[in-house]
Amino acid sequence: MAGGEIVEILDRADGYVETNRAASKGSDLLAGRTVINLFFETSTRTRTSFELAGKRLGADVINMEVAWSSIKKGETLIDTAMTLNAMHPDALVVRAPDSGAVKLLSEKVNCAVVNAGDGSHEHPTQALLDALTIRRRRGRLDGLRVAICGDIAHSRVARSNIHLLNTMGAEVRVIAPPTLLPSGIEKLGVTAFTDMRKGLEGCDIVMMLRLQIERMQGSFVPSIREYFHFYGLDYEKLANAKPDALIMHPGPMNRGVEIDSVVADDIDRSLIRQQVEMGVAVRMAVLAKLTGEERSEAQ
Repeated sequence: MAGGEIVEILDRADGYVETNRAASKGSDLLAGRTVINLFFETSTRTRTSFELAGKRLGADVINMEVAWSSIKKGETLIDTAMTLNAMHPDALVVRAPDSGAVKLLSEKVNCAVVNAGDGSHEHPTQALLDALTIRRRRGRLDGLRVAICGDIAHSRVARSNIHLLNTMGAEVRVIAPPTLLPSGIEKLGVTAFTDMRKGLEGCDIVMMLRLQIERMQGSFVPSIREYFHFYGLDYEKLANAKPDALIMHPGPMNRGVEIDSVVADDIDRSLIRQQVEMGVAVRMAVLAKLTGEERSEAQ
């Protein structure tokens, strides 16, 4: 995604933030349009925010419970997509456990497809909502020093944020144990650190990631206690960042593993709750852009 497209979505999402804070949140922009949320992995924040986003824009929203679907009966992802395509939806919002699955699916259907997370590959709307959260608090993205800390190897959030932040002119650092740093990560335009204190020096934003145990095959950390000692965010480590550094986490949080509770709940420095709020606004902007442009131009 180019810088201009990112700014366009963020600017549109800014307006939806105010809409969502109003007493009346409804819109008829997507009235008569159908959005299907097709989630092959469990999700609370992402699926709920996409559902709210679609409904607040006036779309008909269908949530596919994959545990009850034909996938469990042996049907392939592509067959399921083709079946849904025959029903003429306007957008599919897809979360898949395999990297690249969403792109493959997008090539088989006639509607817009939104990547809500594919394996360890990408999570574009998470990066957009993180960018909106930062921009609303700091006023800009360019020139900021952002540290992404934790399980970089298995994180689609890290990859999407690296791409977006680099595109928008931020300086990106990644911090993790050697076992959780992908080989050649520097090629993505980041500086890698295995010492958290050094990595946090002079940072404006500290973005923590959870350990994705469900994607790990083998042992990547000696123990949870040791991981927190070296890589869990507490005030002692945070002191190495700028005095006004802000804290982020895409959720779900594992308190006492990658972040201390008192840091996560710091009302002055933690942006974690704001990230959840921005998620609905960003996803409204994405759905509006992908399925509402034609209507807007016709009016």
